Amino acid sequence: MPKSQPKRPKITEENYLYYYYDIPFEGSTSAGKPLRKLKDITCPYRGIKIIPGTALKGFEKNLIRCITSEDIVQLLAQYYDNLLPTEKSLYAIFKDFSMLNPKDNIINCMQMLYTNSLTKLKLEEFVVLDEVDIMSRKLSPSTALKLRAKTTKCRQLILDNKQQDSFKRKTFLNSLDEIIPNENEREIFANIKNKALFLPTSGSSKNAFIVKYSRRSQEESARRLFIGSTGSIEHVTPESLGGMNTIGNFLLTTADGNRYRENMPLKDYIMRHPKIPIFMQLYMDDVIRNIHEGGLLGNETYPYKIKKKLEEESNGRIMVSLSKYKYTEQEAAEAVKEYECRWDKFKNKT
Repeated sequence: MPKSQPKRPKITEENYLYYYYDIPFEGSTSAGKPLRKLKDITCPYRGIKIIPGTALKGFEKNLIRCITSEDIVQLLAQYYDNLLPTEKSLYAIFKDFSMLNPKDNIINCMQMLYTNSLTKLKLEEFVVLDEVDIMSRKLSPSTALKLRAKTTKCRQLILDNKQQDSFKRKTFLNSLDEIIPNENEREIFANIKNKALFLPTSGSSKNAFIVKYSRRSQEESARRLFIGSTGSIEHVTPESLGGMNTIGNFLLTTADGNRYRENMPLKDYIMRHPKIPIFMQLYMDDVIRNIHEGGLLGNETYPYKIKKKLEEESNGRIMVSLSKYKYTEQEAAEAVKEYECRWDKFKNKT
């Protein structure tokens, strides 16, 4: 018999990222709200079509009714084309399981796979730690030794697998900030830290997902597969690095793309995801289409602003074309002024 599922807090558009995706609600991105209204937008980081926020309520309503693995698979099937690669691989696992065990639940499926997935996850983690150690050879002996101490401790935690002292990716990444490299080592050490970001997560590894969510509820696990593809407002220049809270510094991305960039400079994020320049052009074409269809009123200069911002933040690696845009930069500015005048007149009348 399927195991009973614990109750979860009521989910709203305001709190779903906070409770189920470990991202603080975007209170500092109010200037980016117009981007949330865009339709059929390609994620500039992942290249998939973003699930609009308006789909959340319908998904939650149907998710509450799901009891069996068959129910979960049928619900997620509606969003299959929007799922990210890792989520699609998990969907395929759950689909095969539901065909054989339609009245069971997906938690039992993951618990059956747990031991094998944990072994594979450890090997994935060791691969990245090995690469970090190899890169440490370019450091001075004293700095390299400090780094090796960190990776050795991680290996021991991974092998011990004690719940009370388990290996935490974020803890290891934060521990690297405790190492102060020499002046001539900073670029090498920055590359090492970027390599460490390849440590598997529930968004990049199906094994990490199974290990993490096999102890969660079926409802939460299914929601996680969905939420990674929903829209999120992203700072091009991270706020922690001085990025402004203006629409010219915002992109509409998937929650997954936003979360796993963390505070990484865009030029470094491209190294991890080389197709980003291609996806950015698809994103820009979708934005332009939306504007031509009457969207982003009062923000017609956005394509020019974000184009400039992307070039700056990527050190010229992202050069999107605006050849499809009907407005010149001057015409776009005039359209913004015209909208503001109409809005002022409307406010004065009311």
